[in-house]
Amino acid sequence: MLTARFTAPAVPKTLVHRPELLRRLTAGVRGPLTLINGPAGSGKTVLTAHWAAAGRRAPRPPLWLTVEPDDAPGVFWAYVLEALHRGGVEIPAAVGRPTRAEGVTQSFLVRLAAGLAESAQPVVLVLDQFDTAQPPAMTEGLDFVLRHAAGGLRIVLTSRTDSLLPLHRYRAAGEIAEIRHADLRFTHADAEALLGEHRLHLSQDGIRLLVQRTEGWAAGVRLCALAMQRSPDPEAFVRQFAADRTTIADYLLGEVLDAQPPDTQDLLLRVCVTDRVHPDLADALTGRTDAARTLAGLARDNAFLEQVDASAWYRLHPLFAEVLRAHLRQRHPGLEQQLHGRAARWLAGTGRLTEAVVQGAAAGDWPFAAGQLVDSLAIGRLFTGLEAEQLNRAFAPLPAEAEGAAPALVGAAARLVVQDLPGYEDAVRRADSHLGPGSGAAARLSRAFLGVLAGRTTGDPAATERSAADAERVLGELPAPLVAAHPEVRALFLAALGAVRLGAGRLDGAQSALTAAVEACGEPGTRSGTEPGTDPVTASGTERAALYPPLCDALGLLALTELMRGRLRQAAAHARASLAVAEQSALPPERRSGTGHLVLAGVALEQDDLPAARSHLDLATATAAAGPRPEPAVAVRAAVIGSRIAAAEGDGEAALAVIAGFTYTGPRPTGAVPPYRARAADELAVAESAAHLARGDAAAALRVLDAAPSGRPEHALARAGALMAAGRAESAARELAALPADDGLTLPVRVGACLLGARIAAAGGDTAAARRRLAEAVELAGPEELRRPFAEGGPWVRRALREEAPRPVPPHGSTAGRRPGIRTGSLAEGPPPVVEALSARETDVLRQAARMLSTEEIAAELYVSANTVKTHLKSIYRKLGVTRRSDAVHRAQDLGLL
Repeated sequence: MLTARFTAPAVPKTLVHRPELLRRLTAGVRGPLTLINGPAGSGKTVLTAHWAAAGRRAPRPPLWLTVEPDDAPGVFWAYVLEALHRGGVEIPAAVGRPTRAEGVTQSFLVRLAAGLAESAQPVVLVLDQFDTAQPPAMTEGLDFVLRHAAGGLRIVLTSRTDSLLPLHRYRAAGEIAEIRHADLRFTHADAEALLGEHRLHLSQDGIRLLVQRTEGWAAGVRLCALAMQRSPDPEAFVRQFAADRTTIADYLLGEVLDAQPPDTQDLLLRVCVTDRVHPDLADALTGRTDAARTLAGLARDNAFLEQVDASAWYRLHPLFAEVLRAHLRQRHPGLEQQLHGRAARWLAGTGRLTEAVVQGAAAGDWPFAAGQLVDSLAIGRLFTGLEAEQLNRAFAPLPAEAEGAAPALVGAAARLVVQDLPGYEDAVRRADSHLGPGSGAAARLSRAFLGVLAGRTTGDPAATERSAADAERVLGELPAPLVAAHPEVRALFLAALGAVRLGAGRLDGAQSALTAAVEACGEPGTRSGTEPGTDPVTASGTERAALYPPLCDALGLLALTELMRGRLRQAAAHARASLAVAEQSALPPERRSGTGHLVLAGVALEQDDLPAARSHLDLATATAAAGPRPEPAVAVRAAVIGSRIAAAEGDGEAALAVIAGFTYTGPRPTGAVPPYRARAADELAVAESAAHLARGDAAAALRVLDAAPSGRPEHALARAGALMAAGRAESAARELAALPADDGLTLPVRVGACLLGARIAAAGGDTAAARRRLAEAVELAGPEELRRPFAEGGPWVRRALREEAPRPVPPHGSTAGRRPGIRTGSLAEGPPPVVEALSARETDVLRQAARMLSTEEIAAELYVSANTVKTHLKSIYRKLGVTRRSDAVHRAQDLGLL
């Protein structure tokens, strides 16, 4: 008798306490059978030893017996009797002892069960390492004794494999407690505790990565901790360690691979080249026909291979797979690439496109891998969807000299994904040398598709339109089911086309393309089925994931288009839909655009809700900082909105600083400035002129506009406003008269033109004309609750509105579309003159009052007492000839003091 077999292993000093599992063990031994099952190194024995040590003070502490794989039944029962004897359990002498190693008689088992049934207290026996290698006779005998001991025996089994005991009977009777591999896996908290025991302090991201790479395998976490203690940079070790070059490899090879028969070892080495394996795929890789039985046995035995969601597929533990691949290269040089090639063709034959492409790329068979992607119309999956990162990683080693149109097209796409325009252009030239009228429609569509997406980066509207026309034409040549299987292609190129048109200022064309892009995605809640434009909510997981980014993108750009046209309500609806799609799809920060929040900032600004505008602008800025580089049109609009908000808040210097700090992020062409760059420059010039006007510097506003002449209506309106502010009413009227018909103007321009026309008419003494233009502005602005042009129209507009139309547009948040009437009266009448100029501090107080702050809040903002604020307010009332705070604010606005 080996004494060591009756002693529980010592609990390690770096023990991770797992109270929930200990509680389940304690509860389990109230019944006859407790099973702790998991692979090598999962912590079964450590957990049980810890529990056993904690139970030493019980009336009868648990007994321990380590079972050896070569124990014959007679030897096993002899050890069981010895364990009972050493634990102080009195067994009647009539039970006897086994007389031969090969087995025991049934009468011996009957006597033992009867003796245990007579025991005063139940006996808890831990059988460590009780695996399926045990002879059936031993398992049958244990089952007999356990069932007939009348509660006098309770067994705790630890095993890598499912015991041959009839577990289904125990489950049906509710007489078994099970702790499985999933329960034994280390959680984030467990890993953090273990690292703490080793005096290692990793970041939360580092711990998360460690748990992810080891999948919570206890021995893996512990071995990594030991290695990190010897590493100069533990954080870097977690990110970079190769399992095959650590003690993890020795453990897995010795404890798992070497424990298998030669044929099973060969199968494991061959199937490790794939992320998951089907029995038929395994047979194709081994050339045998026994994979189904072997894989099922490995999964049942917890040999670091598990079944995937009760399907026919299996997956290896990633660390085990990594070690196996390294061992395969060492044992069979050159075989790995052949196996990848076999796997690629088997997977392609079963319709598993992404896996086939990845395996083909790993085999270095670039024509096959790229051909699969192009011929199946799946090239868009390099740009969007769950597989994008995996596919781009697979094609990262694609050599530039790979022959054929498909490798050149995929290489061009991969370069475009990372915005490498020179690399893209080189690859496209190679593709064009292989393509011709006789080339396949899928390849020609892929070429046109890439041309549209490249146009978004290069900002070439003409080339983009040509490519879009080619794509639409070739789409009609392809089989409808093939097109339906990849709706992301149409959605992506339409969104790109809309972005290019938006950047060129073609708002109608942008709206058309972006609306079609949304329809191609199937706006959530509007479609279902499997035809092109399938609803992302009801489509397959892969298709849905591929459609969410272009849908979010198209909705955001469509919202921006509507904002620029002055359709505020529609812009807000599209912006909120874009943000909702991003949340619903859980897009990561690096894939999100700030366009939705930017548009909401613009809408709030136009509706004169400055707090909301500032809040949304801050969110847009934060999102854009974490996400992809914004569209040039979006970046320009962000600068314009930011400048206008600062000006509206009374900070002209900040408004100018926003424009001065703008950096153009779009393409930088050589030669003549293209239209899209000229438009961007003019938008910024108009915004800068508005900032100068907000500071009362009409001359500077004119200089900015005259330095960059433009035929845009917005430019003409801004110049007319600057001329009027400079006191040149006749010049302003001529500039205003040059604007095109109303049908060609956006709503903000139309409203602004009406307001400026009313002001010019009033200055010329034409009161009736002034009233008509003012009423027209109110009528136009009402449905969209457009307020900002009235606030920016200057003191005269605000005074005229107060006198002629007390409420020119509905209050913020009221029912849209309300159109208040216009009172008649003299526009020439004004408020009484200012008694005395306001001091600088009084102006500061008035600015804070305009923000609707309380007296105490104003005091806190200006670092003065509340009494001082009250004193300043009284002085302001006296100087402005008013008696209330709101009247003081309005009076100051009329006079241009705010």
